[in-house]
Amino acid sequence: MNWGPSILFGVVLPFVTYGMLTDHGVSKVSALLLISLWPVVETLISLAVRRRVDEFGVMMLALMLLGALSALAYNSTELVFVKDSAITGLLGLVYLGSLALPRPLMFYLGRRFATDGTPEGLARWNGLWQYPGFRRTQYVMTAVWGVAFLLEAVVRVVLTYVLPTGAMVVVNNALPAVVVALLVAWTIRTGKRRRAEAAARAASAVEGAVRAPA
Repeated sequence: MNWGPSILFGVVLPFVTYGMLTDHGVSKVSALLLISLWPVVETLISLAVRRRVDEFGVMMLALMLLGALSALAYNSTELVFVKDSAITGLLGLVYLGSLALPRPLMFYLGRRFATDGTPEGLARWNGLWQYPGFRRTQYVMTAVWGVAFLLEAVVRVVLTYVLPTGAMVVVNNALPAVVVALLVAWTIRTGKRRRAEAAARAASAVEGAVRAPA
């Protein structure tokens, strides 16, 4: 139910509309500009119905509008898709570059989404940095996200010069969403597994402490 509207307005309707427009003589560049209006419609509907802006819809809107502006600037559909891939690749480099910082990017993203934003919640999250297992997990997650974004960018650049524009419209909008969904699912599963392992170690330590006096 949550993903349905985003898939409809971000993938299905742009693909269908692009085909209809080009079939009626509209240029490919102009068609790319026009189909970028669908995420605008979704954002307005979400705002009217839910009284809030859907974050995924905003992301799709930003990507498609950037693509449309690039289409007008360069008058080339290939450069539109390559530019989108370059943005994704740059994001991957930012993730990997943050590995050299005192705390990697995933630590800050985790603090944003895994806490309630209260001073207590932020303090609890910051306090986790003292544990080696937590620090290692943050670095591993950051590296995985960075490599995944770089690989996605490379795949999209290659597909840009292999697939027809109509098919690339779908790939360019669907692939980033699929990659992010897989990364989020992997991150949640990894976080749960690490917490379970930490709890097991803590329980084992407590059990050992209880048995020690005997």
